[in-house]
Amino acid sequence: MTTSPIKIIAGYAQIDQDDSALLHQQRAQYQTHLDAIQQRKITPTILTIDPLSTDWHSDQQPNHFRSGCAPIMALKQAQLLIEQGHEAVIISGDDPVKSGYGREERHQLMSVYADDYSIAQLYNDLANAFIKDNQSNEQQFLALADALFTNHIRSHKIAEQEGRAHFPAPESKWFSHVTPLFRGVDCANPLVDFSGRLLLCSEALAQKINCHEDSIVNVAGIGLGLLDIDEVKQLSLIARYEHLTQAYQTACKQANLDLTPLITDDKVLMEIYTCYPVVPLAFLISSGVVTSLDEVPGFLDKHLLTITGGMNLARAPWNNPALNGLIEMYHLLISGSHQYGLVHGNGGIGYRQGIAILEANHR
Repeated sequence: MTTSPIKIIAGYAQIDQDDSALLHQQRAQYQTHLDAIQQRKITPTILTIDPLSTDWHSDQQPNHFRSGCAPIMALKQAQLLIEQGHEAVIISGDDPVKSGYGREERHQLMSVYADDYSIAQLYNDLANAFIKDNQSNEQQFLALADALFTNHIRSHKIAEQEGRAHFPAPESKWFSHVTPLFRGVDCANPLVDFSGRLLLCSEALAQKINCHEDSIVNVAGIGLGLLDIDEVKQLSLIARYEHLTQAYQTACKQANLDLTPLITDDKVLMEIYTCYPVVPLAFLISSGVVTSLDEVPGFLDKHLLTITGGMNLARAPWNNPALNGLIEMYHLLISGSHQYGLVHGNGGIGYRQGIAILEANHR
């Protein structure tokens, strides 16, 4: 058991118009703890994940975070705040990606790069650079993308069985290619409304408000790898994913864990960022979980990369997928048998990478 000054004590995520008993239970737990904190005259610091409506190129406001890595960056900020003496922090994300925007407005807001250079095409080019860097070829990459989707289907079926899934598997039309390297099922599906909260506090405050040991998850380690670059012009640098290796190693060092053998022993739940197949493949290589792409199919046969089904099957609320992953991981760690969980965040085309290692408090 690692010691951690920062504790997750509650969280909930509402997907679309979900009104399930499970959501009510999770929200009630969150509100009970929040009320107990506020009764002690403590006002939690709110860290906000910016929605799609926030201009991607605008100045970022204090305690606001943007990109797919934003929730991990916010978690790091929460860790720093609590270490500095703040007693409670809320990470908050709201984005009605499906219902809050018209189709044209949504597409316009998502066109954050050059108008003639779509995110899918950028990722296709990034994947080509990754293929070259790993001495692979297009045929192998396409086979690995299919193996990844099969892996996501397996985790999605588990989520369905446990009442955690919100959407059916994609229809057959999504299996057509949208770029040379990606089918529709390989791409993040943003059509979802999302509202999520994660409540964190110090160990001392958790004790004062009588949090049950079984409802606490420790934030054991957080690692960030951030590149200050023009992504479009430096895809080859991103494709090496040295900053993802840095993020993973930093998180493991902070957690005082060699996580890789625990992953291969199936002792770690994972929510790897799955916006396009190149990203989870990069995680597997950069973490050292596999030493080459040739080992990926064997790994995928034995281990699940996500707890949700990934960003096509579970949807991708713009900057919030990793927040959804953190919330889902929290609940699985307090209710299941695993001790560790890993959540990965990928920002932009990959210039920001974040890894969070969570640990159940009662094992």
